[in-house]
Amino acid sequence: MNPTDIQVVDLGPDGWLLQDTAVGPRPVPANRLDDHFTEVLAPPAWATDLLVYVHGWQTIPRSALDAVRRLVALAADRHDPERYPQLKSWRPWTVLVRWPSRSLPSLGGYRRIRDRAHAMSTEGHAARVIGRLLGYLNAERADPATPPVLANRDGQYLHLVGHSFGCRFLCEAVQWAAGAPLTLGWSTPEPTGRPFTVDSMLLLQMAASRDAFSMMFTALGEAPLRGPVVATYSQHDRATGFWHLRAEKRAGIGYAGIGTAPAPVSAIRMRAPGEPYPLAALDHRFVSVDASDVFVHGHGPGGAHSDHLRPESAHLLLSLADYCR
Repeated sequence: MNPTDIQVVDLGPDGWLLQDTAVGPRPVPANRLDDHFTEVLAPPAWATDLLVYVHGWQTIPRSALDAVRRLVALAADRHDPERYPQLKSWRPWTVLVRWPSRSLPSLGGYRRIRDRAHAMSTEGHAARVIGRLLGYLNAERADPATPPVLANRDGQYLHLVGHSFGCRFLCEAVQWAAGAPLTLGWSTPEPTGRPFTVDSMLLLQMAASRDAFSMMFTALGEAPLRGPVVATYSQHDRATGFWHLRAEKRAGIGYAGIGTAPAPVSAIRMRAPGEPYPLAALDHRFVSVDASDVFVHGHGPGGAHSDHLRPESAHLLLSLADYCR
């Protein structure tokens, strides 16, 4: 894997985009946001898929980069056109979104980062900045919904992957662009006149209450998504179980799965890398994936909260990419 396959975007505590300068990180002026993306984030013609990954709680910048590299490497190891027949090539180009997520490993620390993640998206600028990022990538990619182009005759597919509190940023950004209904391999109708369209959305151990999709992210039922919102959970996840239960008096999605949502929720188990996902298992607006037999290892207060970098996760990501075609 080439290190240049992964680009990094940093957000400040207010959710605004930062750029490196001679005197340290500084906010990108609002009127230069799109110009900045053009200068530093040009999707290469060789890429078959564009991934946007947002990390979660207790992640330092280097660890965030290591995590996304590991996930991409796991997917590269698993890719096989015989196993994913529509996914003949898998050459992802990844944008990592980093944000200040460190705190004390305590109930107070969990609440602090929960509140920061919420404030960065609702009172701050994270949802708008990530939404603008997705809009830029959508405009620059070879769109599978348009006639073929010489750069990539099959188009470039856009996937979102979040972990922990990072899932909230993605949900807020996609909800920001929600409007009229909306594919390619999926059964949901195609959108028109939207800022961007996302082909799949994988939320790994989401740090939000089980009813978040019916209470906080209500527009996701009609969001610009060609594919499903897929969320994993494990009962070995103490961060979204033990800590989340004490912080919000309710279990989190990462511990107990999606509860209520604006559309019916399909409940399935996480499958082994050699076991295919039928289209019928994933072709729903919301899919809750029980990974309790897979995400089992962990240490410290989070339990198995960060045990998501596994071949099974890569298999799920590749299956979603395959069914987008």
